Amino acid sequence: MPATRQPQRVAELVSGLVVAAHRRHYLVDVDGHGPLECVLKGRKTTLACGDRVDVERAVTGGAIVDVRPRGNLFYRSDGFREKLLAANVTQVLGVVAPDVPVDEHLLNRWIIAAETEGCRFVLVVNKADLAGAAAFAERFEPYARLGYPVVRVSATHDVSPLRPWIAGQHSVVIGQSGMGKSTLINTLLPQTRARTGEISQALRSGRHTTSSTALYRLADDDGWIVDSPGMTIFGLAHCTASAIEHAFVELRELAGECRFRDCRHDTEPGCVVQAAVRAGRIAAQRVELLRTLLREAAAARDPAR
Repeated sequence: MPATRQPQRVAELVSGLVVAAHRRHYLVDVDGHGPLECVLKGRKTTLACGDRVDVERAVTGGAIVDVRPRGNLFYRSDGFREKLLAANVTQVLGVVAPDVPVDEHLLNRWIIAAETEGCRFVLVVNKADLAGAAAFAERFEPYARLGYPVVRVSATHDVSPLRPWIAGQHSVVIGQSGMGKSTLINTLLPQTRARTGEISQALRSGRHTTSSTALYRLADDDGWIVDSPGMTIFGLAHCTASAIEHAFVELRELAGECRFRDCRHDTEPGCVVQAAVRAGRIAAQRVELLRTLLREAAAARDPAR
């Protein structure tokens, strides 16, 4: 008597949120089921924390078979390489501290990156318990005048001023090494201390958590926070010239009033932006950054490079 053929089991299709990545392996927080180690099936796309995906769930793991459309993608690039930080972001938390020299040129790049992706930018002044922290915080008053909230916290003592800003938001935390980003997240979300080890083990990465991005859900709502590695560069070569210029909030009403439509806001006659700099209404360093970013964007698109 011939053997009865057993029906082939069909993998269960579920949806989830990418919470960590290492090469082509991802950890997906599957809705209603918890974290699942997954591989990306049949795609050349690189995923980021915050991507929504569909997963074929099996006993041994999962396979990502579809990626939902992104609202945005927060990343840096230099024209040759890209480093994805997070997808579907609503705000960027830039962290500075008084005991680490702040690179304001880098800080302004974070702001421009947030603006180009339609994200709110919040400047978090950490280590408010240190001597001289109050005077240090006053240094960032010009950013507050531009409309960017400046929130003072101490990651080791009191983070309550930041809690209303993260509620319900999809945030990515960015900063130079030593600013206390990971400590800040551990204090805001104590469960992350255990989760970081689980993520590394699940992806078999063997890497310290601060060398890559990881996403942590907020307990009381659908918000989340992505912790990014400390960085000293932040290229924006992927941004168009028009997107870069629009990202400077103080220039939006002025840029179109220059005598020449393609004004670089440098030495051209009739430049209202340079006139505003001379009058003290616009910071010279912000205009210099604009020119630098426009040069970088043009170089990245030069076919002769």
